[in-house]
Amino acid sequence: MRVELYYWSTIQGRGEFVRLLLEEAGAEYVDVARAKGGTAAMMRFLGGKEPGALPFAAPFMKVGDAVVSQTANILAFLGPRLKLVPDDETQRAEASQIQLTIADLVGEVHDTHHPIAGSLYYEDQKREAKRRAQLFLKERMPKYLGWLEDVLARNAGEWLLGRDCTYADLSAFQVVAGMRYAFPNAVARFERKIPRLVALHDRVAARPRIAAYLASPRRIAFNQDGIFRHYPELDAPGPRRTSRVRRRRTRR
Repeated sequence: MRVELYYWSTIQGRGEFVRLLLEEAGAEYVDVARAKGGTAAMMRFLGGKEPGALPFAAPFMKVGDAVVSQTANILAFLGPRLKLVPDDETQRAEASQIQLTIADLVGEVHDTHHPIAGSLYYEDQKREAKRRAQLFLKERMPKYLGWLEDVLARNAGEWLLGRDCTYADLSAFQVVAGMRYAFPNAVARFERKIPRLVALHDRVAARPRIAAYLASPRRIAFNQDGIFRHYPELDAPGPRRTSRVRRRRTRR
């Protein structure tokens, strides 16, 4: 099965969740927009000039005559075909549930640096972004990451559901990696509360195909144009450095 993936050529973004699945499966795929003329080909689809379903936005993919869009929907389509989701229908629904919750988290991460509008520059909404990021780190990040930790505890194994790695685990890995990049201080302080999720990240990173992908030029580095962006002013303060002050003894 040859997959044509359409997503922006210079960022990980939402397309990275699809790339991770394709890499783990060892699937044959083309990252279309990264090839010559690929961005123009993607825009033709988005402009309704190609046959098949009309995507609202990237990412979307083409397999044969099928055009499938929306990250969670793409993963639900590819997961059974590439053996990265259990055969059980209930567990497939649970994998989709996890992925949709991760999509909610990704949306909120984006809104920490673009709380007013995606069409405005970050510099045009810095004050609002700082307030939004503070509330996200205090209230929302612990809720989302804590929930993934609870799902792992309930499954009582190494993975979020079942006994094998699924696309939900790959997406959880990407969330941890992205959060570490965007909010290194806040995440470093919180990681002691989510040891299972941290261990999951490390297991996924060590899987042979994922490790090879992460070390390859196919893995686009995190940057300031993607969803996970690092603005130091939005992160929690780093740990305080305590200096030992010697007090001289006063002779009287």
